[in-house]
Amino acid sequence: MLMSTVILYGTETGTGELVSDSIADILAAEHDPSIYDMTDFAVGDLNPSDFVIVVCSTYGEGELPTGALPFADELDANKPDLSGLRFAVFGLGDTVYGETFNRGGEIMAEMLTNLGATQVGEHGRHDLSSDIKPTTQAEEWAQTIAPLING
Repeated sequence: MLMSTVILYGTETGTGELVSDSIADILAAEHDPSIYDMTDFAVGDLNPSDFVIVVCSTYGEGELPTGALPFADELDANKPDLSGLRFAVFGLGDTVYGETFNRGGEIMAEMLTNLGATQVGEHGRHDLSSDIKPTTQAEEWAQTIAPLING
């Protein structure tokens, strides 16, 4: 039986949604992914039988984007036991910001891990200052994550 793949994105400018679509395109053949804006996804809907991919940008001084805040606040308030949940993260950032580069994705990873979830695969980190389009890097990253989903 194939695991359901849930892609959650938190974005400020919409790039996270575009990246989520690109990841879904790569996974579509084998994993039938569904995509949700974190503002529309309830923490109670996290299911250990799903594989979760978090796409998260970084905003301001290394903060979560507005789109991720309701979900993060709900995680913080409810502190659900996420043991058994497996997830991967693709973060969006800009090395111009130095120490806070890609901090949004890291914050989400830390929150989920602290609640018992297990991060798998490489933590994807796109750099807006690079010549690589975020969607291109996300597609390449998704190809490395696909074999891990049912693992």
